[in-house]
Amino acid sequence: MRTLLRALIFLLLILWIGGMLFFPIVAATAFGSLPDAHLAGTVTGKCLRILHQEGLISGVLLLILLAAAQRVRAFSHNVIAPMVLVAVMIGLTAYSQFVIIPHMETDRISAGGAIEAASPANPYRKDFDRLHALSVNVFGGVLICGLVSAVAIAWASGSKSPAA
Repeated sequence: MRTLLRALIFLLLILWIGGMLFFPIVAATAFGSLPDAHLAGTVTGKCLRILHQEGLISGVLLLILLAAAQRVRAFSHNVIAPMVLVAVMIGLTAYSQFVIIPHMETDRISAGGAIEAASPANPYRKDFDRLHALSVNVFGGVLICGLVSAVAIAWASGSKSPAA
C-alpha cells in the first residue's frame, strides 16, 4: 500500500509538471505555425484551460494521497511541506483558471475579438497585456512550486539519518 501511494504521488506530480513543461512548446508552435495570432491564441488558450483542469484534478488527488501517505507513514520523513506547496499550486492554478483567463477573455472580446489588432493604447489591450504578464508569472509560480515539491517528496522518500 505504501509503495502504491508513493508511486501514485510521483505519477500525478510528473503528469502535472510534465504538462506544464510541454505547454510553452505548444504555445510557441501555435504562434509560429498558424496563420494568425488570434487563431494561435485561441488554440493556446484552450490548451491552457485543459492543462489547468488536469492540474486542479491532479492537485486535489495529490493532497488526498499525500495526506494518506502521511497518515500511514509511507515516507521516511513527513510530507507537510509538499502538501503546502501542492495547495499553493492548486490556489494559483484556480486563480489563473477562474479569475485571470476569464478577464483576459472579456478584454479580448471588448477590444473587438482579435486582441493583436487593437491599438496598444486601447485600455482593453493594456489590461489584456497586464493580465497576460500576470498569467505568465502565476504559471511560473506553479511550476516552481511543483519542482520544489518534487524535490521535497524525493527527500521525504529517503532514509532517515541514524541517530548521532
